Amino acid sequence: MHKLYGVIGDPIAQSMSPLMHNQEFQQLGMSAYYQPFHILESNLKTAVEGMKVIGLEGFNVTSPHKTTIMPFLDSIDPLARAIGAVNTVVRESGEFRGYNTDGTGFIQALQSAWKEDFLNERALIIGAGGAAKAIYYTLLAKGMTYVDICNRSVTNAERLIEDCPYEGVSKALSLQEAELELDNYNLIIQTTSIGMYPEITISPLHLGNLRSSAFVSDIIYNPFETAFLQEARQKGAQIQNGIGMFIHQGADAFKMWTGVMPDVERMTNIVTRKLGGTSC
Repeated sequence: MHKLYGVIGDPIAQSMSPLMHNQEFQQLGMSAYYQPFHILESNLKTAVEGMKVIGLEGFNVTSPHKTTIMPFLDSIDPLARAIGAVNTVVRESGEFRGYNTDGTGFIQALQSAWKEDFLNERALIIGAGGAAKAIYYTLLAKGMTYVDICNRSVTNAERLIEDCPYEGVSKALSLQEAELELDNYNLIIQTTSIGMYPEITISPLHLGNLRSSAFVSDIIYNPFETAFLQEARQKGAQIQNGIGMFIHQGADAFKMWTGVMPDVERMTNIVTRKLGGTSC
């Protein structure tokens, strides 16, 4: 009998998680299936209860349920609780436990594309939303010290820093201040939706003062190379799009559910082909 996994969200038809997970189950000869579930917010509690009854071994959580699902789970991992969002649920001893693999997925993608040891570098995060929070908290939890945040609303960036339970040296900047201080950073992380398809010509800030030796990451992967990344590449920087974060957070979830590490390169290739491009 197949073990059942899945992903919940509203909408959910756009998710590529079923494609990459089901490929891995097939390639690894595992008797398992990954199913997308379209769940409305009003039905979330009932859906979680139903998933436990029918025996789901685990599932991913996408927008808009990452925060609102938390009261309906049996327990929450400390990092996920600190972030205030869950994207992966694992059945453990018959109970559903929530985790957040967004930040760890980002870090693994960064290490594979840039360098294994980057914790002593100086980083700037652009944005103060949910993705920024997951990445910021995880970077500090892993031991990174110098991470600043810039945002259109400086107040939101300040709140994100103040609320973080992990130690670090951080300051909040306006976008204009960040543009002037870009040469202070070796790592730039763009976490907003600015530049996402179809508004592919806009960028969150200008990179005139960017170091040519910097590493620039944009968690967007449609388009594969945003206007922000194009400018960074033209300045001589090494760049990375959001495919790696998406793949690695999914690979983390796969391993947590099954105890088996999937083939990250194979997962990357199938998602890349589906999107019709090549990853950075």
